Amino acid sequence: MSPADILLVEDNAEDAEATMQALRSGNLAGALHWVKDGEEALEYLLCTGRYAGRDIRQPPRLVLLDIWMPKVDGIELLLQRGRTSELNDVPVVVMTSCEEERHVLTSYHLGIHSYLAKPVQRDDVANTVSKIGL
Repeated sequence: MSPADILLVEDNAEDAEATMQALRSGNLAGALHWVKDGEEALEYLLCTGRYAGRDIRQPPRLVLLDIWMPKVDGIELLLQRGRTSELNDVPVVVMTSCEEERHVLTSYHLGIHSYLAKPVQRDDVANTVSKIGL
């Protein structure tokens, strides 16, 4: 399995599709891998479970992370990332509809690189995703 340039962690299929389309149309993604919950994201990042054959020394170049997800939420994923030396340098951009100050502050405290508000209108996704390229 080849490494992903971007790991998209998003439980909403419509949001994931819009984000992937915006990344591709903006030429911001090479290899793109989508996981649907925090548990699968951790398996991918830590090379366990269904991703046991993946090489942990080849992490994605960027993780796009939603905070509200089933099984394992984004904050827990950030905590686990911080406990794994191979993943500490992987940039994380949170793109979520959750704008609660405590989540924003906690996310930055846990080492994210940016916190973007997920757009409500699908047409605005490309504009938000283009900010990642900055």
